Amino acid sequence: MPKPHPQPISPDQLPTAALAVLDRHRFPMLATTDGTQPCVRPITATWHDGFTVYFANLKRFHKTIEMSVNPKVELCYLDENDDQVRITGIAELVTDRATQEEAFRRDALLRQYLSNPDNPEFTLWRVKPIRVRFMREWALEYHEVPLR
Repeated sequence: MPKPHPQPISPDQLPTAALAVLDRHRFPMLATTDGTQPCVRPITATWHDGFTVYFANLKRFHKTIEMSVNPKVELCYLDENDDQVRITGIAELVTDRATQEEAFRRDALLRQYLSNPDNPEFTLWRVKPIRVRFMREWALEYHEVPLR
């Protein structure tokens, strides 16, 4: 397999290129920690507002406990072109009703499985970015994406 030769990218193109990866890939990997043990699993990202990502979760899932104990997380998106975005951030439990209802409005699977925000198993999380990195096509070079 030949080594990839990705197109160069200028700093002003980075936010648009990175957001395009988020738009194309709805199932990022979420990294949390359980004590000192890293834990990674795919999640369904309900939506993103810039690089702030929202996702639903069940209260009984272990990642709920992990993020409650240590809210430092990382999301990794990998699209069909092998472009990668890593969002290092802080997970916050979203409790305001309007945002919870927005999650159900946007996500048919959420409506199908949990019906509405009153389901006692429902939790909504927001990952606020503190660092965003972009890599094109396994180029082995990360670019820091400026946060606005």
